[in-house]
Amino acid sequence: MVRVASDQTKDQTGLTGYGAVLFDLDGVLTPTAEVHMRAWAALFTDVLAEHGVDKAYTDADYFEHVDGKPRYDGVRALLASRGITLPEGTPDDPPEAETVCGLGNRKNKTFSDVLARDGVSPYDGSLRLVRQLADAGVPMAVVSSSKNAPDVLATSGLAEFFPVVVHGGVAAERGLPGKPAPDTYEAAADDLGVPHQQSVVVEDATSGVAAGAAGDFGLVVGVDRGVGADALTKAGADVVVGDLAELLAPAGD
Repeated sequence: MVRVASDQTKDQTGLTGYGAVLFDLDGVLTPTAEVHMRAWAALFTDVLAEHGVDKAYTDADYFEHVDGKPRYDGVRALLASRGITLPEGTPDDPPEAETVCGLGNRKNKTFSDVLARDGVSPYDGSLRLVRQLADAGVPMAVVSSSKNAPDVLATSGLAEFFPVVVHGGVAAERGLPGKPAPDTYEAAADDLGVPHQQSVVVEDATSGVAAGAAGDFGLVVGVDRGVGADALTKAGADVVVGDLAELLAPAGD
């Protein structure tokens, strides 16, 4: 069931009517958000125990502090929530390093190992929508905080649909702030050559929805994969759905 914000005035008659659709990846197109959640839980359960913190890491921590953010920002946010201070380190730190970057790299190694071992397939509804948009000639991009986005797209068979992928590595190279700032989504629309006002942002994380709401985009769609429709609406989603199949245009449109 599509849920529309009470003050919604934007057109929601179908995404094929927009100039471009900009998708988050993990949790929107593929169920890799679940792999990320497990990797973060494994990391922080050990870290909090090592620092003698009684307040255990939970899924609520993932949604509040980590979901949708660049990896090192997620580490900083979670550590700060528990009053833990670690050296920043550098992105070259090994996974064993007790630094912000070291912990982020440790989590990334766990994620990469699971992806290589188990692979990933797109959500059925997401694949159907992507194919419909491709058939309609609507340009599409992926905007992900994860540097693993190209590997996930290749593994899931989705890479052919997305000529533009603005992932964490691209953001770092261009000096773009991560979500909840709108810059990475704006860059994707610019790379596609489509005005922001004619572009749609599709996100499952509150930080990503906030990024879409902070920009001048034509529509911000929240996908409720667990964070909750109310949280997505509060973050700025114009429309909230439980699955991207709900956004398919009727046959013949």
